[in-house]
Parts: sequence; structure tokens; C-alpha cells
Amino acid sequence: MPIYKLDENRIDFPNPLLAEENGLLAVGGDLRPERLILAYSQGIFPWYGEGEPILWWCPRERYIIRPENIHVSHSLAKYMKKHEVNAVCERDFSDTMHRCRMKREENEGTWITDDMEQAYAELNKRGNAAALEAEVDGVIAGGLYGVVIGNNFFGESMYSDHENGSKIALVLLAERLREKGFGMIDCQFHTDFLESMGGEYISYSEYMKMIRG
Repeated sequence: MPIYKLDENRIDFPNPLLAEENGLLAVGGDLRPERLILAYSQGIFPWYGEGEPILWWCPRERYIIRPENIHVSHSLAKYMKKHEVNAVCERDFSDTMHRCRMKREENEGTWITDDMEQAYAELNKRGNAAALEAEVDGVIAGGLYGVVIGNNFFGESMYSDHENGSKIALVLLAERLREKGFGMIDCQFHTDFLESMGGEYISYSEYMKMIRG
């Protein structure tokens, strides 16, 4: 099936159920805030490399963490009890996102481009993106950022500068989302790390029910 090409003059998307088996749905368009909000509200997200056209994805199976089901291993719980741990919310959204980018560029490469940094910073200004970092013994140890639509958090990326930094940030995020009645943390794709933190697969139909509340 040919990949659907987006019209830059419109922000609509094809039916997400038309996505290919690997989740690829469409190509093109732009990262204006209205398009991004519409995309995430349907479970669609951009993921592409520097110099490539914008690729939009919508996997048929979704990988999520329910905030109430976040898994804290015995060793992590022991570590958090031993150290002074605090959540730092919205310290500097753009800096948190850039740290995620730099950490990935050091390792396996990143999809976080200059255009994406600018686009998500604008979402943050509009209240549709947020960042949280974990402070351990007074030092920022790791963090993450994502998109916020209704009572759902769509995780984008995370980084760790010190031991357990990203794990603690994810645990602290889940705690705050649970307190606020959020239904899920969308993880987009499965990883062993996310599975160890309580991730699970759900169908696209169940996923959309959660988004729509």
C-alpha cells in the first residue's frame, strides 16, 4: 500500500487503522502545534532522522505503563530509600529535551532534530508538553519529557546522567500522574527497560478508549 502523503495546507491524517504492519502511517506535513496535538490525540507520532522527511507512526499494538502499575524493583526501592530523592518539574523544558537528545547522540543516535526541539518547546508553552527530572542528593540525575493530552502522558524520550537517573524519573512521573488521575504513560514501542518498569501491550482500540476517557 502506498504511504499516505500529508497535505501541508491541512492538518488531517488518514485513518490510523490504515498504518502498515510496522506502524508507518504517513509522510510529510509539518510539526505545527495543531498537527501534533491532533496526531497524539489519535495515537500518531512523528519519528524520523535528521535530513529525512517527517514520518508519522501509529503501531497497531500499543505499549504503555499504567501509573498505578509502575514496577519498582527491590534494588531500586533500596537505592531510593538510601538517598534523598526529589522530583523537579519544568526546571527548563528545552534543556531537558536537549539533554535527552545529546545522551542518545552519544549512544545509538537520535530522532530529536532541531525542528522537533522547537516544535515541542512550543507545545510546552501551550501546556501540551511537560518535563520532569529526578534530583538525587541535590544533583539532577536524569529526566524525561513527553506530550500531555487530557489525562494521558505520551512519553517521548529520557536521559540518565547518574545511576538509576531515568528509572527514578519514571517512577516519580508515575507517582504524580497517579495522583492526578492519569490513565497511562504511552511508551510508543516496547523495550526491555520499559518492560522491567511495568510496561504492557494493549490493543489500539483499548488505547483509544483511554485517550478519549
